[in-house]
Amino acid sequence: MTTLVDSDELARCIRRLAAHIVDEVQRRGGAELPFALVGVRRGGVPVAQRLAEEIESAEGLEVPVGTVEIALYRDDAATALPDPKIGPSQIPFDVRGRDVVLVDDVLQTGRTVRAAMDCLLDYGRPKRVWLAVLFDRGGRELPIAPDFVGRVVEVSASARLEVVLDDAGYPSIATLEEKS
Repeated sequence: MTTLVDSDELARCIRRLAAHIVDEVQRRGGAELPFALVGVRRGGVPVAQRLAEEIESAEGLEVPVGTVEIALYRDDAATALPDPKIGPSQIPFDVRGRDVVLVDDVLQTGRTVRAAMDCLLDYGRPKRVWLAVLFDRGGRELPIAPDFVGRVVEVSASARLEVVLDDAGYPSIATLEEKS
């Protein structure tokens, strides 16, 4: 296993991603910012929380954060989840009429994002759904593209890209493991 991105570079990626999200939402929606971040369980939740902190620190904006659990929305749920560990979705705000930025750590096939959108829509119809990912590694199986990307990485289809959390539960480093 090798370190693909160290903690300093990962922190810079998150700062750039937060700034880009705020700039684009302001550009599209004017001065009023009724947007929220929704992290995809597991990896997207700490990224969404970290983005919200960065936006509050840099812009003084408190952005609500929710989570979606996609296990039962997966198109392979019956075969891929013999013993699922399912946590709750928690969206403590109304998504109707609001811009929602769906957040995940790594985008590959697009299937996780499809499931997350299905789950999110069970909470109402947002004005717009944006997609922010820390890493886009390519390999799409569905026509899904991120609106905001921390970093595009070129890795083989068999490689495992993992965002490792620190003791506080925040993204710390990204590792890459080539499978043989």
